[in-house]
Amino acid sequence: MWIKEEKEIEFKYLFTNICMIDKIGLLILANFIPTVEQLGAIPIGVALGIDPYSIFIISLIANCFLFFPVYFGLKIFYDKLLFKIKLFNKYLERIRKKGKPYIDRYGILGLTLFIALPAPLTGTYTATILSWFLGLNWKKSFLAIVVGSAIGGLIVLIGSVGISNFLRVIFSF
Repeated sequence: MWIKEEKEIEFKYLFTNICMIDKIGLLILANFIPTVEQLGAIPIGVALGIDPYSIFIISLIANCFLFFPVYFGLKIFYDKLLFKIKLFNKYLERIRKKGKPYIDRYGILGLTLFIALPAPLTGTYTATILSWFLGLNWKKSFLAIVVGSAIGGLIVLIGSVGISNFLRVIFSF
């Protein structure tokens, strides 16, 4: 009898961990989706019931990881392939128009401010593409993006947790 209860407890613990792994996987996946990134991933993490500190750390790491494949991928593939795609070139011009004023006015700190503002098309993908397009130093750009992602992530997390708690109080669930 005691062995059966122990196995049931182990099974429940295993099931809980699998569910948490799935939730964290969804959080990471949402961070990797262009235009969703932290702005959408953090509220998803809150809705899934993941600990807010874990959401912030996982989301920040996932977002910062995006820098390297995007920046260096563009460096490798733009001249060979991407320059031929008109839609991509229009997108680059749109990014330049949106982000260059920040860089012109504040330098590398402008990149931090650009990504720290939680708004559509101001995430890691856009900031990384902007830094590549303007020929900014990749190390300084990465640091600016990490700091900007942390600031933006905190803003979104505070808003998401606040709204979530407000809805729980209003609807008592």
